[in-house]
Amino acid sequence: MYPAPFRYHRPASLKEAILMLSALGETAKPLAGGQTLIPVLKLRLDEPTDIVDIGRLPDLRFARKENDWIQIGALSSHGWIAKSDIASAIPIVRDCAGGIADAQVRSLGTIGGSVSAAHPNCDWPALLHVLDAEVVCSGPNGDRQVPVDQFISDAYTTTLATDELVTSLRFKAPAAGSGGAYITYKKAAAAFPVCSVGIQLTLGAGNLCQDLRIIMGGAGPTPRRALEAERELRGREINPQLWARAADAAIAVAEPDSDTRGDTAYKRQLLRGLILKVADVAMLRCANTKIEGSHIYA
Repeated sequence: MYPAPFRYHRPASLKEAILMLSALGETAKPLAGGQTLIPVLKLRLDEPTDIVDIGRLPDLRFARKENDWIQIGALSSHGWIAKSDIASAIPIVRDCAGGIADAQVRSLGTIGGSVSAAHPNCDWPALLHVLDAEVVCSGPNGDRQVPVDQFISDAYTTTLATDELVTSLRFKAPAAGSGGAYITYKKAAAAFPVCSVGIQLTLGAGNLCQDLRIIMGGAGPTPRRALEAERELRGREINPQLWARAADAAIAVAEPDSDTRGDTAYKRQLLRGLILKVADVAMLRCANTKIEGSHIYA
């Protein structure tokens, strides 16, 4: 199917893009890498009157550390992020960026577009919840920083205004003694994950859990934080039995939809297995072990 007719615009600067979106109104859509928007247009799930191509705007592709913050530009592609120094220093970022879809999607799709789409099974929203990230939104009135769990309010729904653009993502650099991992279960490389788990963990002497976050993707309309599971572990000496109890507590709050990829009970068991696998990798990384995470395919 071909997209419905639309007018194409290519602003030369971020300021021009914002002014253009403001003038065109809610029937205009920004285009970055196009890996989400183009299929939507071809299937006529949306029929915008105007497309504002921001994919070539300068200065929105970067990954850097500034003071205690890691900042990633919205037009940074998944593949570019996976090869960045930030991904080398923070392996959980490489887990996510390097495992998204196939090489073509990774070379074109952007982190800003991915977060803005707010797909319930998408990788970046789940990963950014793990890192307690903020979304930097730029509009006519300047910039604002929105915690990612407030930015994504529901499936396919964000708090981004029609005249705003996501310009970067930022999160605190992980503390010393910490490690994280992110693993998905997929039917095929090019498919969205059936479900995913990310864990960021800080351990002290004797495997004492000082802090952690456990996030499940595909466990509801937005990434689901396993707060009760975190309480099982925080402040305690971690062992396999504690992880098993934490995994049980996590899946108790998971609400994955039943669909052609499996029913709710099946997906909860997938999530439980992923939690235990991700926990192993995160703990090894806390001990500075160099280990590559690997996604699971059906």
